Amino acid sequence: MPTLLAFAGSNSSTSINHQLVTYLTTQVKETSFELFNLSDMDLIIYSEDEERENGFPSSIKQIYKHIQASKGLLISVNEHNSNPSAFFKNVLDWLSRLDRKFLEGKKIFLLSASTGARGAIGSQEVVHQLILRFAGEVVDTYAFPSFKDNFSVENQQISNAEINQDILSKLAQFENQLK
Repeated sequence: MPTLLAFAGSNSSTSINHQLVTYLTTQVKETSFELFNLSDMDLIIYSEDEERENGFPSSIKQIYKHIQASKGLLISVNEHNSNPSAFFKNVLDWLSRLDRKFLEGKKIFLLSASTGARGAIGSQEVVHQLILRFAGEVVDTYAFPSFKDNFSVENQQISNAEINQDILSKLAQFENQLK
């Protein structure tokens, strides 16, 4: 059974992207998954000086090990001013210094979510290009719009039936690609 690593590119304790990824992992049928919470990472901002003087943070080595052990990734990214958060960009910077092609051979279902109507599509587009640069394969994407209107935080599930059907169909197709 293939293993899927799922995480949100956010360090917020109330991340809507983490809520979305968590829900989707409950819908995975034929794939084992590991849910990773990046907000638990203790991570300093990348700099050449920091890398030279102290090496790589243990949290980067840990997420790298999990990425390498997985067949595919389910990633949902947040958006700050039409870009990925500085936190997630920092994670990618550290990982790419550890291994420039840290995503090589990995199939990725890339999501984004926001409270706005565009569903953080700007951030998703930027991260999509970065994934390609780091040798990952984006199999599919989904921009989840108007999170507060389409996701029940109380029930921790997608409340909009059309969106739920669409995203679960894409998730099933993604699972089939992992086989």
